Amino acid sequence: MWRRTYLVLLALRVYFALSPSYLHPDENFQGPEVFAGHILSYPSDLPWEFTAQNPIRSVFPLWPVYELPIRFLKWFYTETGTPNPPPQLVYHVLRGVMFLLSFVLEDWVIYELVPVPRHRRATVVLVASSYVTWTYQTHTFSNSLETLLVAWGLVLIRRIVENKQRSSVFSCAVLSFIAVAGVFNRITFPAFLAIPGLQLLPHFWRKPLSILSFVGFGLCFFSVAVLVDTAFYRPSASFSDVLRAPIITPINNLLYNSDSANLALHGLHPRYQHFLVNLPQLLGPAVILMVLSLRRLPTVPSWLKNARAVSAISATAMLSLFPHQEPRFLIPCVPLLLSCFRMRKSRLFLLTWVAFNAIMGFLMGVYHQGGVIPAQIAMPAIISTHTLAAVDVPAGHPPPAVSATVLWWKTYSPPRWLLGDNTSLPLEIETRDLMGVPGPDLAAELDRLVPSCDSKKRSLEAGDDSDDHPLHQVYVVAPKSATFLDQYTASSGSAAPDLQLHELWSYRKHLNLDDLDFGSDGVVATVRRVIGRRGIAVWEARRAGCP
Repeated sequence: MWRRTYLVLLALRVYFALSPSYLHPDENFQGPEVFAGHILSYPSDLPWEFTAQNPIRSVFPLWPVYELPIRFLKWFYTETGTPNPPPQLVYHVLRGVMFLLSFVLEDWVIYELVPVPRHRRATVVLVASSYVTWTYQTHTFSNSLETLLVAWGLVLIRRIVENKQRSSVFSCAVLSFIAVAGVFNRITFPAFLAIPGLQLLPHFWRKPLSILSFVGFGLCFFSVAVLVDTAFYRPSASFSDVLRAPIITPINNLLYNSDSANLALHGLHPRYQHFLVNLPQLLGPAVILMVLSLRRLPTVPSWLKNARAVSAISATAMLSLFPHQEPRFLIPCVPLLLSCFRMRKSRLFLLTWVAFNAIMGFLMGVYHQGGVIPAQIAMPAIISTHTLAAVDVPAGHPPPAVSATVLWWKTYSPPRWLLGDNTSLPLEIETRDLMGVPGPDLAAELDRLVPSCDSKKRSLEAGDDSDDHPLHQVYVVAPKSATFLDQYTASSGSAAPDLQLHELWSYRKHLNLDDLDFGSDGVVATVRRVIGRRGIAVWEARRAGCP
């Protein structure tokens, strides 16, 4: 029975891995956006973490996860005579890589972490049935990599401690690599292994060769990581330049996040956010049973005596010291705590667990900003098709050069690299992320950008034979729940007298949870608007009466 259940859950994980939901901008801009622009020369907008004078993100742990697959795809397509693979293929391949890492390394580590055979099957199913495994772990997050590194770090610590007869030189070397990769991936990594790592001190005292292996290999891996980062950020630097002024991204990251003024730019949260909001959001009904088990204090529950629980709880406490707290920071806690949890044969718990993860899975894995990726992938085709339909191109003539400004409103930032190289049509796309600016500001920007009817007519007649009147289009991408746009849509019957929006494309599986306004609209009206009018659309902005 458990095998069939696991296979069903595995199929669900594949489905969510390939679904284009969008959980946080970091999943695109701190990995795929960087390497797609660097390797494939696709348009990219590097985040400030990679462009600051003292960059705070390392490429060392990202190289095998993102760069290798992209370079392999580029090599394969070059061999077939095509310069670059299509961006949608790159996107799904990277998601596939994250799925394989989750399927192989995360599920395998459960077998390593849970020593009792009769508990392993239930734990594997429990972790595989969590929506966090379906969604966060199959997205291109640094937090997803951190989850695997933390879990395997705990496995190696246990192996080294339990092997009292040998120095475990090889295990210490592997642990040093995990430690270096974990720190260069996220500076929060040490919080998860700090307390469990204390178990190594007696072993290091008894077996000095172990600490020599750990420190020696650790210094080697650290040096390689610094060289990789310095070569990435300063490609022209010589070896002597690297020795004089190396770029050590974890130190830059730590210094940046130690300043509360910097954290305020990303949002400040109360200290209890992780324990009272984020953990329950990730674990659902499992948190309730864990809390109820504390009623027997001062007797400590058996699950809390486990090194995995100690790792998760101590890390959550340490991360709570920082005022910027997001649920994804605690993703490594999910398999650790669930592997300590003994699922009771309770029908009520089973029903609530299934309902919680089904709702959160489809919300976060399918609908959450789910139209941003499909819209960006489709954007070149939308613009090309619409332009060629509007312009009469004589047979044998090349298509006209087209420039387009696309305004994104009330969505997450669209990844630029998904636009590809647009070799089929001379097309220049300017992507502008207006985020959540007030509606009147959007209207003012459209009024400034949208050409008059006479100007557009001259451009259509001139086509590609005139440099004075290039074809320029203006588009708006926004959720359909944004009611401010209703006054400009031609289909509403109440379009503004001068400016109109004509829908060209839409995608239904999109929810904008940042557009909830219970204070102004009320709970029922807000839910009805956001869910009832779910979806995202691409509109062409034009003057009333223009062709």
